Amino acid sequence: MKKRYALAALPALIALMFSANVAAQIKVGVNVSATGAGASLGIPEKNTFALLPKEIGGKKVEYIILDDASDSTTAVKNARKLVSEDKVDLLIGSTIVPTSLAMIDVAAETETPMISMAAAASIISPSDAKRHWIFKTPQNDSHMSTAVISHMADAGIKTVGFIGFNDAYGEGWYKEFSKLAELRKIKIVANERFARPDTSVTGQILKIIASNPDAVFIAGAGTPAALPQKTLKERGYKGKIYQTHGVANNDFLRVCGKDCEGTWLPAGPLLVAEQLPADSPVKKSALRYTGVYEKAYGAGSVSTFGGHAWDAGLLLENAVPTALKKAQPGTKEFRAALRTAIENTTNLPVSHGIVNMNSGDHVGLDQRSRVMVQIVGGKWKLAGQAK
Repeated sequence: MKKRYALAALPALIALMFSANVAAQIKVGVNVSATGAGASLGIPEKNTFALLPKEIGGKKVEYIILDDASDSTTAVKNARKLVSEDKVDLLIGSTIVPTSLAMIDVAAETETPMISMAAAASIISPSDAKRHWIFKTPQNDSHMSTAVISHMADAGIKTVGFIGFNDAYGEGWYKEFSKLAELRKIKIVANERFARPDTSVTGQILKIIASNPDAVFIAGAGTPAALPQKTLKERGYKGKIYQTHGVANNDFLRVCGKDCEGTWLPAGPLLVAEQLPADSPVKKSALRYTGVYEKAYGAGSVSTFGGHAWDAGLLLENAVPTALKKAQPGTKEFRAALRTAIENTTNLPVSHGIVNMNSGDHVGLDQRSRVMVQIVGGKWKLAGQAK
């Protein structure tokens, strides 16, 4: 009788054990802009998640990937689905600044750590109760603005025309850029905006050219940032042109074509990994990602934006063993422990730099995470370490 009872109970026991095992898996909710205006950034990010480890610290890792189509409302819906239905332990996303900012409330309300792949400092700053849960992998716009302004000052530029996206990305850049320009006695003589889907910026460019600036700074990202540059060239502008690290992918080169020639921009060292000096502290980690990505997707396919996804994976991989000492996946305690472990990341080599985070710095990158690059002959050319 006892034997029959034990046999009858066996299926239920196995099911219970299986259920517990599934619950113990680490679930990562990924929200990317794989379509829409941010697609040239989001596609390499999405591709990269297929290359991340499927097991960390003895736990299987499941990546649940959704596309927000570069739309903030969809980003919020995706984030809520991932935390409420899929019960993820970590959110990664989104690709661009507006969609990332839209996800912050969801992460904070549900006490789910989130790693953004977008650049604006406003995603992690100020260090308030909401941003307690938020981290990001790209260099801050404030960090890169310093490099641009220093290069302009060294080049003798006295006046500059500004044109940026009419969203949080453009506004964030203008805030940081204008503050630093004033300190370096560089006068902004024009300040224009355009939308990511726009097909013409002729009116804005004519105003900028009329102000006769020594240089023009374009605060855009991905292929939409090519439109102002092409229009400047079409209208005969001869001064220097600067872009942000938001254009550092081959799709931008393809769309902008010959009109890109001579452009300056700050970028993560991953963009020119093979050109970095042998003693660069980032070269090894940057080349590692390049090798893994190009083995999967072909020579020359690597993108700095995919690197932001890779670096999010490295943060997770580094933090999980510590978090597992506190709690098991699928619990509130594990999410809290994972957040703390990410915040305490120390001397972690990633594809864009060396990460050292703390409670007041949820990106953790320093000067080693940026270089100045010029577009020469349709290719990225290292122009030296950014100041």
